[in-house]
Amino acid sequence: MSESKILVEVKGLHKSFGPLKVMDGLDFTLSQGENVAILGQSGTGKSVLLKVIIGLLDPDEGEVSLWGRPIAELEEVELNSLRRKMGMVFQSGALFDSMTVYENLAFPLVENGVTDEEAISAVVRERLEWVNLAGAEDKFPSELSGGMRKRVALARTLAADPELILYDEPTTGLDPLTSRKISSMIHDIDQRVKSTSLVVTHDLACARKVADRWCYLSGGKILADGTPDELFASDNQEVRGFLRDISVNPTTDSQAGPGASGTISSGKGS
Repeated sequence: MSESKILVEVKGLHKSFGPLKVMDGLDFTLSQGENVAILGQSGTGKSVLLKVIIGLLDPDEGEVSLWGRPIAELEEVELNSLRRKMGMVFQSGALFDSMTVYENLAFPLVENGVTDEEAISAVVRERLEWVNLAGAEDKFPSELSGGMRKRVALARTLAADPELILYDEPTTGLDPLTSRKISSMIHDIDQRVKSTSLVVTHDLACARKVADRWCYLSGGKILADGTPDELFASDNQEVRGFLRDISVNPTTDSQAGPGASGTISSGKGS
């Protein structure tokens, strides 16, 4: 059996913001077909790692490769071509408030050059069915609950058929019941489209549902990398303590700013 293709490879990543060192020689790989959760305390740089991977933040040192191609060596048009293979769901979902649900989902398709209205309509309606929101096409984001907005954001990301989906705290701000529903939906969609996914989360129940490989990030490095059972049995006291504490007190403490969801487009940001 041949080895899985490596979609993301991070080597010796360093990233600081002023005197604050967030990444300190981090190494990480993500292969095709994997569903991986990044765990760690608040403020350890989990969301920063996602933004470096998609090219929204530049590393101070180190190399990031997508589909075997170092992104620092790519022209903007080449990087954008790789970004179109990726989708990202940020914490807030950040739907366009002035657009209907239909228009929000159609947006990444139009951006990617799809002009056939019938084809766009078919994709929009199918993706809404996937997230159990059939019939919501004409609603505006202000008419939706928090959980429904998360589902629309997920559907918008899926509209462009990304090979790799990145999730930044997908259950943040949701009640436990809605969080479980969103986690189950992500799992079901991963199974449906056989996607590769990378999920940053503080929600242990979400991590259990959506990922079969966990990575614990601390001190700017991956301290533990393995199956959930392997991390719970880790000989690293910090890793065991984190998992124990979050199991007892499963609160979400991430407070990162808003972002958009959809196929990754060009441009830099924070």
